[in-house]
Amino acid sequence: MDVEQQSPVTMEAIVALAKRRGFIYPGSDIYGGLANTWDFGPLGVEIKRNIKNAWWQYFVHRRADVVGLDGGILLHPKVWEASGHISEFFDPLIDCRNCRARYRADTLVEEKLGQPAEGLSTAELTTILHEANLACPVCGQRTWTDVRQFNLMFQTHLGPIEESGTEVYLRPETAQNIFVNYKNVTQTTRVKIPFGIAQIGKAFRNEITPGNFIFRVLELEQMEIEYFIRAADWDESFTHWLDEMAAFYKWVGLKQDRLRVREHEEDELSHYSMRTIDYEYKFPFGWKELSGLAYRTDFDLQRHQEYSGVDLTYFDQVNDERFVPHVIEPTMGVERLLLTLILDAYNEESVTDVNGKPYERTVLKLHPRIAPYKAAVLPLSRKPELTGKAMEIVRELRQYISVEYDETQSIGRRYRRQDEIGTPFCVTVDFETLEDDAVTVRDRDSMEQERVPISELTALLRGRLDQ
Repeated sequence: MDVEQQSPVTMEAIVALAKRRGFIYPGSDIYGGLANTWDFGPLGVEIKRNIKNAWWQYFVHRRADVVGLDGGILLHPKVWEASGHISEFFDPLIDCRNCRARYRADTLVEEKLGQPAEGLSTAELTTILHEANLACPVCGQRTWTDVRQFNLMFQTHLGPIEESGTEVYLRPETAQNIFVNYKNVTQTTRVKIPFGIAQIGKAFRNEITPGNFIFRVLELEQMEIEYFIRAADWDESFTHWLDEMAAFYKWVGLKQDRLRVREHEEDELSHYSMRTIDYEYKFPFGWKELSGLAYRTDFDLQRHQEYSGVDLTYFDQVNDERFVPHVIEPTMGVERLLLTLILDAYNEESVTDVNGKPYERTVLKLHPRIAPYKAAVLPLSRKPELTGKAMEIVRELRQYISVEYDETQSIGRRYRRQDEIGTPFCVTVDFETLEDDAVTVRDRDSMEQERVPISELTALLRGRLDQ
């Protein structure tokens, strides 16, 4: 078959596919939706689980120096004082006085004026926007407030009465769970410096202008490691983790020509970081951050030691030495990586079949580690002798891999549906199967087909999926 690749993917195509095929739905959809909230459907939740499993397998199970943690969403309020989030976790906010629409000031400067805004103060952003006399994107008026800082943490209260309850925050990052449990981990396990603590969990950020589908969301899931080291080893460790992140992206199938690294300038570093590098991906809306690697020094442990009064030093018995470890932090977001993997895998192709007949197909060339289903079993017709045989195969395969069964519509339509949701292999049960006890296995990417004995099917699929 001849295949011709069509134009690059658009966000509109991805959003349409996500809802049509059950990857992602708007939050509270039957009530008209709740802005910038999303639910993950039957296929989306499988991809999310596969991403998290792949990350855990790669960074935790295959290493001897990383252990896991699952910390709570609510932490003592002093945690956020110590971490600097109460005083430092802000975005620059500007309001339109006429329609009261709110925007991130730095985003307006970058997207509407085409100027870099990283590291600019609120006063500098105010001057730029006022001098540009920019029109409000909603109402067209030019009456802006001054830029001010907006804290991104969601607040809530513990206790039955808000006035007498304790004010707490939904965590804006998972890292602080690790730091406040660092001593527990060192006392209850056999970890030795250098070692890491990994966590996958929810974080919440009251973003001023979330958008671009699930690229920037209010409720996100982070995959983070805090890797504890000696201060003298930070540069070598930083390079190691930068390479490990690149290797992971290759392992889950991201195209390397759409990835790049960007070093943070000094004026854009977070308050805790001495060095930060972002992996950026070429999204339809430009090069944007996919993940980050930060050298947090000993900032967090020193601050928690100061605020809690608990000794958080590490004692090296071999060298009879006590010190506060430094930290390297690789971090990725599940939703953003999911969006990236779908964008990266999305293809629209003009195909000519073996009979010379042209047709269009949409195909998600997801790596098998990430694909929601690894195979689909498709009886050629709904006759009982075929569906019964197909279900026998399904029951066997489901002991080892995720499988979908589909007996509706023509076989061509069913192939195209599986292409569109990223299923690597289709297994067709036809009338010849009843005679030769074999099936036709179709490869998603090449569309090539081969006849395989049923007795060899499980081993063949598992072998190819593990590549």
